[in-house]
Amino acid sequence: MSLVKLTIKGISYSQTQNGAYALILNEVDGDRQLPIVIGAFEAQSIAIALEKEITPPRPLTHDLFKIIADKYEIVITQVIIHKLVDGVFYSSIVCEKEAKEEVIDARTSDAIALALRFNAPIFTYKNILDKAGIFLNKNKQDLHSDEEIDDDDILSEPEVYGEEEPENIYSKFSIQELHNLLEEAIQNEDYEKAALIKAEIDRK
Repeated sequence: MSLVKLTIKGISYSQTQNGAYALILNEVDGDRQLPIVIGAFEAQSIAIALEKEITPPRPLTHDLFKIIADKYEIVITQVIIHKLVDGVFYSSIVCEKEAKEEVIDARTSDAIALALRFNAPIFTYKNILDKAGIFLNKNKQDLHSDEEIDDDDILSEPEVYGEEEPENIYSKFSIQELHNLLEEAIQNEDYEKAALIKAEIDRK
């Protein structure tokens, strides 16, 4: 089976699934996207890895794994989303130490959070993308990867994604106030709040 390389488009909040987020992966050499529902903690960990400006005062679980792996010279070379059963994605982490390769089963959200920290590529099999991949509306295919995801742009089931983004309560704050709130949220290790504030800073 042929592998298809994926990149991360972004993370979208799901209003219909309490505390859930949708991680959107792009097909590198195509127009399809692979949406994966993940939990809040994993969404925060992935968002922090994507947002280089947010540095936790203490390492998160995935950061700690990276520190330990570096200490023992273990490298993650790639992540493969290898199975889809009843709407659940299964992944493998391919590790290497002293030219010896090991494959470890992992939750897809954990695997991607680690792939980001190791700058490792993410793949899935073509048959999985054929089964679960979705297309953007034709008039939206020119979106840039760094633009905000709008759920209306994604052809998806209504029970998985909300129809609109939740209101950001931080929109009324100034840039300086937002930076102060961001620093406070990081110090308090409230990374979900930090991610919302950082998103508002980027919008302004």
